[in-house]
Amino acid sequence: MDKSGVNNLAGKLVMLSLTMFGFGYALVPLYNVFCDLTGLNGKTGVVSSEVAEKMEVDMTRVVTVAFDTNIREIPWEFEALEKKVSVRPGEMGEATFVVTNKSDRKVIGRAIPSVAPTQASVFFSKTECFCFDEQLMEPGERREMKVRFVVDVDLPQRYSALTLSYTFFAIPNQGKVAVEDKELFRSRI
Repeated sequence: MDKSGVNNLAGKLVMLSLTMFGFGYALVPLYNVFCDLTGLNGKTGVVSSEVAEKMEVDMTRVVTVAFDTNIREIPWEFEALEKKVSVRPGEMGEATFVVTNKSDRKVIGRAIPSVAPTQASVFFSKTECFCFDEQLMEPGERREMKVRFVVDVDLPQRYSALTLSYTFFAIPNQGKVAVEDKELFRSRI
């Protein structure tokens, strides 16, 4: 192969590498858009209180929303005060959850929500949720946290029950706070 052929091949390989890097960099935002549009992974929507309050309510239907709570490697107790609520599509719903830090240290956690069945998650939106922010809990602290939500009137008729599930995780790389509590929690298992 002559010198111009080598330069041409090298140029194509560099372009291929840059294209692959760009695709990899854009993959996460593209995946998030795809999940938002399709409801894949049970991701829910977010809507403002003003918009939710103006929604038309379907008085002919009732949807039951059950609540599931989980913790992963965090020394907390976490439960829903109400195990389920009934709402009409378009009507504002609300649930209260209780979190207790069982350790003797500050712990930072984050709740990850999902809705099942996943196909219905695109019709479920939150206006207010503790999952929007990290939660810093003092040693022994007990806190009530609310979620306000609305089920869209366009929810297909075949869905009369949904499950809103939350899993609390310790926030990694938050310095000594999260790391110490992770070690403490593991030693108690």
